[in-house]
Amino acid sequence: MGEMIRSPAVAGAFYEGTREALKRQIEECYTHQLGPGKVPVKSSRAKEKILGMVSPHAGYLYSGPVAAWGFCQLIEEELPESVVLLGPNHYGLGREVAVMPTGRWRTPLGEIEVDEDLAKEIADSSSLIQLDDTAHRKEHSLEVQLPFLQYGYGEAFKIVPICMMSQDLETAQEIGKILGETLEGRNVLIIASTDLTHYEPAARARSKDAKVIEAIRSMNPGRVHEVVSEFSVSMCGPGPVMAMLTAVSLLGAQKARLLKYASSGDITGDYAAVVGYASLVIEK
Repeated sequence: MGEMIRSPAVAGAFYEGTREALKRQIEECYTHQLGPGKVPVKSSRAKEKILGMVSPHAGYLYSGPVAAWGFCQLIEEELPESVVLLGPNHYGLGREVAVMPTGRWRTPLGEIEVDEDLAKEIADSSSLIQLDDTAHRKEHSLEVQLPFLQYGYGEAFKIVPICMMSQDLETAQEIGKILGETLEGRNVLIIASTDLTHYEPAARARSKDAKVIEAIRSMNPGRVHEVVSEFSVSMCGPGPVMAMLTAVSLLGAQKARLLKYASSGDITGDYAAVVGYASLVIEK
């Protein structure tokens, strides 16, 4: 039996489908007027300060420049051995909380190996988390993070992809607790993939998203849950964010910084119905 290769589900749709075009597109995200304004230069040694990130997952045309802020900081400061990718399940396929057990993920920039030992250790620690590749087949929320990582690091890292259908506070905190315990003492960081408010007028989206960002900056998962419930925020990945915040607080997180907020309206000029995007890093 050959090694399992997960083929890209959204190449040519959410991002360019060929190697050269995709590299150009990532560079354009970095240098875009809403981006950080530069292409990052890979760090020669890790500061090991960044524990977690919040990153958007729309098409690069819409959220790429915002996503570029977090990746720029990451690539200039860290050299992670593995990256845990946490994202929502948009398609209802597979298990409630699914860790990709083994294999490689392919994008136009190459293939990245799943950190099999770490994936198994995480799944073994809780009956909530199942080894399952079905949930990952069509899911774009993790896949779109990969080309940025590959552009910055080449093949010098592994991934642990975790797809969350259940996103209640309790599930998120349990996953976060397991990640916090499993990642202790390892050079691994967590990227929580989420977009914020979906398809509301820009001013309303900005006001709701500001409350969510403030809650993330407080690093309190319960507060994120409260804000999302109280203001009916249509963000798609509160679970991944709450799980990441739970984990990083166990790993010694001291502060969360907002690097950039923008909406699809800032790109398209259509402010009547926007999707909000934020890039944050959580550091010790």
